[in-house]
Amino acid sequence: MSSTLTRPALAGDAAVGDAAAPRRRTRIFTLPEARWAATALVLFLIALPLHLLGAPSWSWGPLFALVYVTGGWEPGWAGLRALREKTLDVDLLMGVAALGAAAIGQVLDGALLIVIFATSGALEAIATARTADSVRGLLDLAPTTATRLRDDGTEVTVPTGQLAVGDTILVRPGERVGADGRVLDGASEVDQATITGEPLPVAKEAGDEVFAGTLNGTGALRVKVERDPSDSVIARIVAMVEEASETKAPTQLFIEKVEQRYSIGMVVATVALFVVPLLFGAALQPTLLRAMTFMIVASPCAVVLATMPPLLSAIANAGRHGVLVKSAVVMEQLGRIDAVALDKTGTLTEGTPRVTGIRPLAASGLSEDELLVLAAAVEHPSEHPLARAVVDAARARGLDVPVAEDFSSVPGTGATATVGGRAVAVGSPARLLNGRDDHPAAVVVARLEEEGHTAVLVEVEGTPVGVLGIADRLREEAAATVTALSGLTGSTPVLVTGDNPRAAARLAEEVGITDVRAGLLPQDKVAAVQELERAGRKVLVVGDGVNDAPALAAAHTGIAMGRAGSDLALETADAVVVRDELATIPTVVALSRHARRLVVQNLLIAAAFITGLVVWDLAGTLPLPLGVAGHEGSTVIVGLNGLRLLADSAWRRACGANGE
Repeated sequence: MSSTLTRPALAGDAAVGDAAAPRRRTRIFTLPEARWAATALVLFLIALPLHLLGAPSWSWGPLFALVYVTGGWEPGWAGLRALREKTLDVDLLMGVAALGAAAIGQVLDGALLIVIFATSGALEAIATARTADSVRGLLDLAPTTATRLRDDGTEVTVPTGQLAVGDTILVRPGERVGADGRVLDGASEVDQATITGEPLPVAKEAGDEVFAGTLNGTGALRVKVERDPSDSVIARIVAMVEEASETKAPTQLFIEKVEQRYSIGMVVATVALFVVPLLFGAALQPTLLRAMTFMIVASPCAVVLATMPPLLSAIANAGRHGVLVKSAVVMEQLGRIDAVALDKTGTLTEGTPRVTGIRPLAASGLSEDELLVLAAAVEHPSEHPLARAVVDAARARGLDVPVAEDFSSVPGTGATATVGGRAVAVGSPARLLNGRDDHPAAVVVARLEEEGHTAVLVEVEGTPVGVLGIADRLREEAAATVTALSGLTGSTPVLVTGDNPRAAARLAEEVGITDVRAGLLPQDKVAAVQELERAGRKVLVVGDGVNDAPALAAAHTGIAMGRAGSDLALETADAVVVRDELATIPTVVALSRHARRLVVQNLLIAAAFITGLVVWDLAGTLPLPLGVAGHEGSTVIVGLNGLRLLADSAWRRACGANGE
C-alpha cells in the first residue's frame, strides 16, 4: 500500500470524523411567522399598559394599528389568496373578526385576537420546522467534500455532489465516507450505526460496501462510487420523509372537505346572528360583538390541526429510528392492519446466506470448485441474496470466475447464462427438475432440505450436474417480532416464501409461525395476500426481494427491508426498514395506532372547546377576549398534543406496547 494511503490521521481529521455530526436546527427567528408574531407581541405589550392606564388614544392607537398590520397581514394575505381560489380560509375569518371588533371600538380585543392567532401560527411553523430538522439533520452526516483520485494517482478535493458513479475516492482515517460505494483497496473498521444500526464498527476490506456518512476508523480506504450522491442511502431517507410530509392522510382530506362546507355554514350563521336580532330592535354594538365572538369560537382551526401533527410527528420519529414511512396515508394505514405476511430470506433471516454444501453429481465429472465456478459465473450479475452467497463462496476460495453472457433471471425460478459457450442454469430444483423425482440430483436435494438447507440446482445444457446447499441465519429478534405482531393483530403471521417446504417449515417452527406457504412464485404470493384480503383482512406484507415486489404492491401496506432489499422492493413498498431491525416493525405499527388515538383525542378536544364556547356565546355572554383565548388555546393544545410523538419516549412506549 502506498504511503499516501497509510498516513497517520491528522488533527483536522478528528474534527471531520466526530462520532456525532452537528445537528441541524432551525433558528426560531429565521422563520417569518415567528418574526412577525414576536413583533406584534412586543407592540401589544407596549400598548396594553397605556390603554389600561387611560393614556391618550394617540399614544396607544398607532401601536395597536401596527399590531394589526404586523400580526395580521400574513394570514390575511394567505386568506385572500385562498379566496381567489374560491376557498374560504380560517385565516381570513380571523382577520375579519379582528377588524370587526375594532370597528365597534373593541380595539384591544381585536389586537389580542391578532396576537394570539399570530403566536399560534408561529408555534405551528416552529413545530413543523423542528419536525423537518430531525430528518434533514441526517444530511449533516455526509461530508461536503471528498478526495477524488485521478487516473494518474493525484488527488483533488471536490464537493461530494460532483462525484459520479465510477469515481474513486480516498477515505482517510477519521473521515466520513463521501458516497455509497465499494472498497477497492485498504482495510479499516467503519462505524455505520447511523445507517445500519450496528452497535460496533464493521471491518471493511476490498469488495465490501460502504455508505455515505459512515465514519472511517484507523485505516485508509480507496472506494469506487457506486451510487450518485443524490441516490445515496442518506439522501433517499431524507427525500422519502420529506415527500411523506407533503402527503395528506384520508382523515385529513375528509376534514378539509368538510371544513369548506362548515366554514360557509359558519359565515351564514354569523350573518344571521347579526342581522336577525337587529330586525327585532337589538342594539348594534352588542349584537355585532356577539356575532364576531361566535365566528371566532366556531372557527374549525383546532379541528383542521387535529390530524397532521400526530401523523407527521410519528413519521419523523420513525425515520429517526430507521423506519421510513413514505406518506401520512401509510402512517394512518399501518395502525389498521390485522394480518401480517412475512417473507423468509432477508426478512426473518439475515439475508446473508452462506454456501454450506457443494455436491457435484458423480456423472458430471466436475469437482467442487468447478461446480462452484459455473454457478458463480451465472449468479454474478444477479442481486438475489442466494446469488450473492454463491459468488461470495467462490471469492472466499480464491476461484477465477469467468464472465457470463446472455444473462437472464426469472424471479422465483432462477437464472441462466452462457458460460464458456455452454448454457448453464442455476435455480430452484422444483422448477428445473420439473418432476424428475427419480434423478440422482433429487436425492441430493431432498437430503439437503431435510437438514434445513435451501438447495440450488446447477444444470449444464439442461442436464443436472450438481447441487449447492445454502443456509441463512435466523435474525435474533425474529421470534420476538412474530410474537409482538401476533399480539398487535390478534393472529399469527403467515410465512410466504419461494423456498422449499422443508426449510420453510423448519424456520417457521423456530419463530412460532403455524401457517406456512412455501414454494411460491411472485404471483403465488400475490394470490396468498388477496386470499387474506378477500376474507376481510387488512394485510401487512414484509419482504425484501424482487419476487416480493408484487405482493408488497398488492397488500394493504408493504414494508421492505432496506439494507439488503432490491431497488424494486424499496420503490414498491410503502415503508422501508433502513437498518434491517426487524423489531422496529411492530413498534412502528404500535406508533401508528398511538398517532391515530391522538387524532381522535384532538378531534374530541377541538369539538369540546368549540361546542362549549359556542353554547356559552349563544346562551349567555361570552367576553371576546375569553372567546379568543379559548379558541386559540384549544388550537395550541391540539397542536402540542400531536407533537408529543416527536419525543423518543413515544418510540419507547410503542416498543413496550407491541410486547403487550
